[in-house]
Amino acid sequence: MKPGSKSWKKAESDGLEVGTVSEVSESSDLIMMLLPDTIQPQVYKESIEKHMNENKTLMFAHGFNIHYNTIKPPSNVDVVMVAPKAPGHRMREVFTKGSGVPGLLAIHQNPSGNAISTGLAYAKAVGCTRAGVLTTTFKEETETDLFGEQAVLCGGTAQLVKYAFETLVEAGYQPESAYFECLHELKLIVDLMYQGGLDYMRYSISTTAEYGDLTRGPVIIDESVKENMQKVLQDIQDGSFAREWITENDEGLHKFNELRKENSSHPIEVIGKELRGMMPFLNDSE
Repeated sequence: MKPGSKSWKKAESDGLEVGTVSEVSESSDLIMMLLPDTIQPQVYKESIEKHMNENKTLMFAHGFNIHYNTIKPPSNVDVVMVAPKAPGHRMREVFTKGSGVPGLLAIHQNPSGNAISTGLAYAKAVGCTRAGVLTTTFKEETETDLFGEQAVLCGGTAQLVKYAFETLVEAGYQPESAYFECLHELKLIVDLMYQGGLDYMRYSISTTAEYGDLTRGPVIIDESVKENMQKVLQDIQDGSFAREWITENDEGLHKFNELRKENSSHPIEVIGKELRGMMPFLNDSE
């Protein structure tokens, strides 16, 4: 941590022993890298690398920097990944309720012979074994994780929602109605998929909705979309996306910040903020 930061003071108030990255790396047997992908290489180079030895285990929650060779640990160090399949705050929320989120376990280096047991112990400590832990590789986790984010979970879904909203509003429908139909109700459908897959979702909706799903879904998301997904996957596999993202960070995040600002001012965000203000139950963590 950075001395004097809010996180430093909060950790101390919670009774934790706090130190700088260099201090903690020197004294710890296990070092878990939980910083943003593009920050990790510099922090590793400046504060961690000098403390690496055969008694250390270097761990990651995402395989990006190992897979794309922006961090190169010495060969005598165990290198392990435990990747929880949920955002950090959601992972913590589920853990405090006595459950856990699934996790992926991968071993990049295992000179000690104990890397698997170390990874499983960490996975158990953070609650992943309560839900299930699958073995994978740094390559597979990195490439499938980036693809899922870009094609479906974030990029694909967000763009689909925006286009649907724009289509209704441009056709003369109220933006409030468009928001509810294209964004708000999405959670209800995703929850059904999460609980029982596509079949359970279709079982739970009306036959009218199901028929529209089965006949019009392939019209909206046709073969050209799959071809675009394959191009996105190729950029991930050959490292093009990683190089682009690293360069964007090195050059000051100008494109990223411009796109973020542009999307935050989209009409669906404007009307959504107004409507969510009328629904205080959305902030109920229970």
